[in-house]
Amino acid sequence: MSHILIVEDEAAIADTLVYALQAEGFATTWLTLGEAALALQAASPADLLILDVGLPDISGFEACRRLRRFSEVPVIFLTARDAEIDRVVGLEIGADDYVVKPFSPREVAARVRAILKRVAPRPAAPAAAPVTAQEQRGPFRLDAARVQIHYHGQPLALTRHEFRLLEALLGQPERVFSREQLLDACGVAREAGYERNVDSHIKSLRAKLRQVAADAEPIQTHRGLGYSLRLS
Repeated sequence: MSHILIVEDEAAIADTLVYALQAEGFATTWLTLGEAALALQAASPADLLILDVGLPDISGFEACRRLRRFSEVPVIFLTARDAEIDRVVGLEIGADDYVVKPFSPREVAARVRAILKRVAPRPAAPAAAPVTAQEQRGPFRLDAARVQIHYHGQPLALTRHEFRLLEALLGQPERVFSREQLLDACGVAREAGYERNVDSHIKSLRAKLRQVAADAEPIQTHRGLGYSLRLS
């Protein structure tokens, strides 16, 4: 039974999440403070955290930053803010998903199940044109063993989603990948409603690539279709 840690200071919201998750067969723990959640996760790790951004003691963003120092546990943010910059910041610091209030508890439960399915150990799916360890593709070099991608000789600080997205694009340069295909590359269930976050990850990836080569634009947008990677 997977254990979900809910960190939310509004009792009504927490109650609906506890009910929905327990109805899906998950064990739950509810806390109201970020500091307490960090301490509990360090001592007795949960399988996934649902983390409110606006906590009474420290922000959910700060809690996630500190969490990432010692744990890669999946995190779903809950927030009343729907600005793109908030989603980008949340995903950049290591969150797996971002849910805006008000929300459907059943949808959150479905997202929890999809994320846990993705992170569960599973055999690697064959790729059409896999990039092998230390393979050079244009200005990119992928080190599969170290889960690292270099760009023009510089290592990129990528989240796990960014790494998998860029790895998929590198595997078949010039191919146009739909958002659904990129979800598959990340191992995320399509029914999880995650398509909106693919664009945020691509935006973050582009920003990191521009820090290395400001004038280059290797990731191409194909409106209504998806994204591709240009090596030259």
